[in-house]
Amino acid sequence: MIPCICIDDSARPADFPLSKWVEEGNEYNIVAAAVILPQGILGFQVNEIQMDVNCYPYKYFSSHRFIFEDKYKKAIFEMVMGDRDYSEVDPAIMTDASIVSFVS
Repeated sequence: MIPCICIDDSARPADFPLSKWVEEGNEYNIVAAAVILPQGILGFQVNEIQMDVNCYPYKYFSSHRFIFEDKYKKAIFEMVMGDRDYSEVDPAIMTDASIVSFVS
């Protein structure tokens, strides 16, 4: 788990349960990271909030909502990539907000 702090809890989707929403200033622990499609942005799952059917279609919180120490960037990159070779990632999903700019 990677410790982080929520720095942006604005713009909660109207259909997302308030009880499952992150709160600015609260500490969380990142347990999963992925590129969210079709937007091509980095998303996190946190240990403290279990995404369930009430959160559908959402599975991740946008990474811009959190801050963490730079020393964890490589660990998050590895969460996203898993066993894949970086060269296997489709460049079409790589935007400024994606994992490519994130680890740069």
